Amino acid sequence: MEYGRIEREFRIDASPEVVYKVISSPAHIREWWHAEALLEPVPGTVGELVWGDKAKAEVEVVSITVVDAEQPRLFSFRWVYPLGEVATPANSLLVTFELVPSGTGTVVRLTEVGFREIGWEAAVLEKQYKEHSVGWTMHLASLRDYLGQLVAAQ
Repeated sequence: MEYGRIEREFRIDASPEVVYKVISSPAHIREWWHAEALLEPVPGTVGELVWGDKAKAEVEVVSITVVDAEQPRLFSFRWVYPLGEVATPANSLLVTFELVPSGTGTVVRLTEVGFREIGWEAAVLEKQYKEHSVGWTMHLASLRDYLGQLVAAQ
């Protein structure tokens, strides 16, 4: 199996402007990704994603660096690199959300690349790829549901 690229795509009845705000805004990220996001959607911004409770030992903190923030069509970031280091193509994964208008809605295309470039041994590469693949399936379903609720409430 090739462990180089994860791709997902779905269509939602929400405008690209609404989708962009939901994928790039910390308040919305909390709702669909279930992580506290400490970031600004500005290229070069370094922040954190925090799952769990910082007051307890049950916490996962991941650095995130915004790469592209082209409202309302593109949002990308690098993540899964050692805390305290600068994200590079050799030490991080690149996640890209491409938003394409489709009638009154949006096609959301997600890609995540960089698994092989990090240089993980084969077993770690396979494990990370599978975890991210399952994770994106789950989190994108949550994103789709959350967007649906926002649109229905308008």
